[in-house]
Amino acid sequence: MYGSRVWRSAPFAIITCVIRSSLLVALSVAALQAQPADLVIRNGKIVTMESSVPEVQALAARGGKIVAVGTNQQVLAYIGSSTRVIDLSGRLAIPGFIEGHGHFTSLGASKMSLNLRDVKNWDQIVAMVAAAAREAKPGTWIIGRGWHQAKWDPPPSPNVQGFPLHDALSKASPNNPVWLTHASGHAGFANAEAMRLAGVDKNTPNPSGGEILKDPQGNPTGLFNEQAQGLIWRALTSYREHLPLAELAAEAHQQVDLAARECLSKGITTFQDAGSPLPTVDLLKGLAEEHKLGLRLWVMLRTSNAILAPNLRKYYTIGAGDDHFTVRAIKRMMDGALGSRGAWMLKPYSDLPSSSGLATEDPADIRKTAELAIANGYQLCVHAIGDRANREVLNIYEAVFNEHPDKKALRWRIEHAQHIDPADIPRFAELGVIASMQGIHCTSDAPFVILRLGPKRAEEGAYVWQSLMRSGALVTNGTDTPVEDVDPIACFYASVSRKLKDGSVFFPGQRMSREQALRSYTVNNAYSGFEESSKGSLAPGKLADVTVLSKDILTIPEDEIPKAQVD
Repeated sequence: MYGSRVWRSAPFAIITCVIRSSLLVALSVAALQAQPADLVIRNGKIVTMESSVPEVQALAARGGKIVAVGTNQQVLAYIGSSTRVIDLSGRLAIPGFIEGHGHFTSLGASKMSLNLRDVKNWDQIVAMVAAAAREAKPGTWIIGRGWHQAKWDPPPSPNVQGFPLHDALSKASPNNPVWLTHASGHAGFANAEAMRLAGVDKNTPNPSGGEILKDPQGNPTGLFNEQAQGLIWRALTSYREHLPLAELAAEAHQQVDLAARECLSKGITTFQDAGSPLPTVDLLKGLAEEHKLGLRLWVMLRTSNAILAPNLRKYYTIGAGDDHFTVRAIKRMMDGALGSRGAWMLKPYSDLPSSSGLATEDPADIRKTAELAIANGYQLCVHAIGDRANREVLNIYEAVFNEHPDKKALRWRIEHAQHIDPADIPRFAELGVIASMQGIHCTSDAPFVILRLGPKRAEEGAYVWQSLMRSGALVTNGTDTPVEDVDPIACFYASVSRKLKDGSVFFPGQRMSREQALRSYTVNNAYSGFEESSKGSLAPGKLADVTVLSKDILTIPEDEIPKAQVD
């Protein structure tokens, strides 16, 4: 149902030629009677992602929608005195990139805090925090995000399970609480002041679905894994509750603006937001209806079943704000991340045999969410990274589908689907479940994947894009920003190369072709949100969301792809 099928029969080829010829004739006739377009893009290589006319020279749009595609000559008639004309000078134009899984307001927030993504070691982080503390008023929280202990050189010393101890951080910022979120978002590091405000000491037990990492003497190291992060977040929330409402509102608007600017600068025209609470959804919808959103958002609701149940019908929204805002999905999380060993595995970690990860939310509660989703016409999108988590989600989906055989083509998704037991790979296609994956995670995580899983499990189940596609499953793409840079070019390159910084290739048999990678970022992402009739390809009647690149990423040498820019 979801696989790519190639037909080679002669009759089909003749029919395709007839359709294509008829379409071009129809466009020529229409052009004779054309009203001027608002925008004409011409003299380029425009890849439409439409099988009937896969490549054209020119495109015309009016009122935000495409009215014609074809040759330069065919679109000439759409140029009037007020038409904006862009000469591509042979450059590549594609359907606007669709970010298939990211965190929109978190992306904006990451632009307003310490960026720790590129730090080389723990000492650099301590120095950055010390500099921030010198400028901060006492009591103000210092926030950062993006660190990953597996990428530090040298590793911190002393450490527990590869994570540092808080002492140096606490000395650098004795009067300001510090909270530094892991790159994955599934762990965080606190200094002594933050732990004091949170009431955390050696006697604090681990919360359900989380871990307070402790040293051999039982003292908290500062690392809070998965649901244990909530202990610090509650202290931070308490602090923020005393801030002026005007300040909080201005901050929220700035986050939205920064996120939109970042996405548009990198060629993203639609962003699939992987879970926001209702107040954030209210803000985003209001901005969309005021035509202040900047780009198109497709949003998953992220809150408890108790809040969801009475609100699902109210929040279901399709195309508000002139096709800028849609809510039709719910987000849940079955497990954590591999980097922090929170991914729920069928077998213990190779580098920590005492742990198989953990379920971060109660599977029975997720099952109740599934019932709410299917009763209210929502897609369900469940985060699952480990092979145990993926199996548990597939089991829930299968059980609910069997109980509702009248419900068809639901397009429920597993977000990430990073590590899958070989026995479960065919189940995605069999159940019609979409594998909402992130190509850039593969090359970013690869240096520690084999350490965590061992070579056999890594080869059989880690980022198995081709295995899923060959079985008939739909694979989509994105970055999970701000976990990774939202840049689609870097993610496209990771998807087609699987090349690491040292030049090695991580299990090359699973690489996507360039066409597959582009489809995963356009057509497939549109389909995954029930938006294929308006997005993902360039055809008359669809939204005129177009991205123009400085290089032809479909034909240039592979190592040149990262140098492509969004023009």
